[in-house]
Amino acid sequence: MDTGSTAWILASTALVCLMVPGLALFYGGMVAAKSILNMIMMTFGSVALVGCVWVLYGFSAAFGDSIGGAGLLGDVTEYLGLRGVTADDPDAVIPLSVFAAFQALFAALTAALICGAIADRIKFGAWMAFTGIWVTLVYLPVAHWVFAFDGKDVVGGWIVNRLGAVDFAGGTAVHINSGAAALAVILVLGRRIGWQKKGGQARPHNLPLVMLGAGLLWFGWFGFNGGSALTSGNTASVAVLNTFTATCSAMLGWLLVEKLRYGHPTSLGAASGAIAGLVAITPSCGAVSPLGALALGAVGGAVCALAVGLKYRFGYDDSLDVVGIHLVGGLTGTLLVGVLATADAPNAVDGLLYGGGLSLLGKQAVGALSVLAYSFCVTWLIAKMLDMTMGLRVRPEVEQEGVDVHLHAESAYDLTHSPSAAPAAGPAVTG
Repeated sequence: MDTGSTAWILASTALVCLMVPGLALFYGGMVAAKSILNMIMMTFGSVALVGCVWVLYGFSAAFGDSIGGAGLLGDVTEYLGLRGVTADDPDAVIPLSVFAAFQALFAALTAALICGAIADRIKFGAWMAFTGIWVTLVYLPVAHWVFAFDGKDVVGGWIVNRLGAVDFAGGTAVHINSGAAALAVILVLGRRIGWQKKGGQARPHNLPLVMLGAGLLWFGWFGFNGGSALTSGNTASVAVLNTFTATCSAMLGWLLVEKLRYGHPTSLGAASGAIAGLVAITPSCGAVSPLGALALGAVGGAVCALAVGLKYRFGYDDSLDVVGIHLVGGLTGTLLVGVLATADAPNAVDGLLYGGGLSLLGKQAVGALSVLAYSFCVTWLIAKMLDMTMGLRVRPEVEQEGVDVHLHAESAYDLTHSPSAAPAAGPAVTG
């Protein structure tokens, strides 16, 4: 047992957990004031539900021995109820229990990412039902494909082991997966009332909250990417360095696009650019050099800044740009591994620019497109089934008046002055 690596993964798990309120604030600040509590509740609610699913059968389905050796799904019974996970294994580098906790947060955050695309218009109960079904039918198989390595007498997933694609921390399993799912749900759910009409789309109600959320996500992402090394050595260090580097250049790339297109760099653009860089570097942080990370981040930030406008051209209402940032950013980062990867980085594989030819790029494309197609198709079926049975969308009057009050009987901001709360009479103060 490596106590240093164990300590690092424990710390990384805590860092990734901080991404939960980070995501809630990032999303919450971007919606209208009448919807922020619902956005926070959808984020925290999905995390809670996925955490329970993970203990019952999720970890086993993702990391159990592949059923039939096909690399498609882990044996659901192997770690049922996390049986045997807490046993002390002196031959392991880190305890299996901390790995299970670390990966549980990956599953929870991937599901939570989707809710930003459907803000203001989905029933909370329908969202929770969708989350449980989606993580079972979509996330767990994809996580097995990408994250489950072959071991002694254990067969893992087909993308990482048979195909040989590189995905250090989840560009496919997390970002392409959630982005494709978001697009599918959007198409079933439909647009918000008044979307694309003058005054019909609510502006972000609290940009400082957006910036705070982005900062917390950036902080937690060091655990997300660095912790995926599963050791506390050079690999984790390179991942952390590249994560910081790409995020900086992506922010500048996004702001440059804003300046050239609209004449003003914005705080919302800075926050969005940072997240785009974090998304793009996730699959590649162990495969590129720091200069490669700079280039990858700049490309990711600029491409995502351009991609968020596609919703207006094609008419899909992606409320908080989950498709434009996570799907497009995940695709960009995953494919650029095939171009910018260098054997000098921990993943030890060369891409096109370093003499590796087109082989790695082809593998990256197959892995990315396979996850995209599977996630989109299965998610569309799940959403359609739920819409036909329990109904996904709130009533029009609920959407217009605000989901916070109608769905949760709460309001984030008390802007009224209650007489009972007035201060006691005292000397008049002038000034």
